[in-house]
Amino acid sequence: MHTDITASRWIDFRKGIIDCLPTVLGYLSIGFAAGVVERTAGFSMLEIALFSLLLYAGSAQFIAAGMWASGASITAIIFTIFLANLRYLLLSAALAPYFKGQPVWKNSLLGYQLTDETFAVAANNLTRHGSLNTTWMFGLNLTAYLNWFIANIAGGFVGEWIGDPKVYGLDFALPAMFIGLIVLQMQERKEWPLDLSVAAIAIILTLLFTIFMPVGFSVILATLCAATWGMGVERWR
Repeated sequence: MHTDITASRWIDFRKGIIDCLPTVLGYLSIGFAAGVVERTAGFSMLEIALFSLLLYAGSAQFIAAGMWASGASITAIIFTIFLANLRYLLLSAALAPYFKGQPVWKNSLLGYQLTDETFAVAANNLTRHGSLNTTWMFGLNLTAYLNWFIANIAGGFVGEWIGDPKVYGLDFALPAMFIGLIVLQMQERKEWPLDLSVAAIAIILTLLFTIFMPVGFSVILATLCAATWGMGVERWR
């Protein structure tokens, strides 16, 4: 019986690894770009390694590198990263009900390794199967985590010889992957009118909110408003 359980868990773990593979190329390109940007901003290879392992957030790493290069204070960088990463509270809260009953350390590790990309893969899996498996999620997250680290280190080494990452379009790598993930999820759901209207509302509200609040917070608030509207339409139509 124990052997059967172990074999089943290994199958689920391997399935998580396989399901992560479509995002691996995106992780490699974005992580590489993040490593280059961090290196050109003056960070050492050790600092880049710690960034990728401890901060582990593409947008936050781009923000930190850019602000550091422009001479921003540590306090300003930390506060900006905090605002930019608040969205992970929403992502974690959305998946939390599917991991009830798990030990605190497991849920903490799953939350720590959750990214926009692994959330998108998990959401697509929910759309197809209606449930999530803890071992599968660990396989998904760990694959992304290790690929991100490797890509950051590779970008850091290459960054020694690149003066301006913008010349090669590396600063657009992260938005490009987000766009790709959104399109893939929209294709899976096949709710184009509703999804496009939610995206349009989020963009318009972000532009409006940015007038009187920080950019990071305006994105979060606009996303909440647009998602709430989309959920209401989907439920009541």
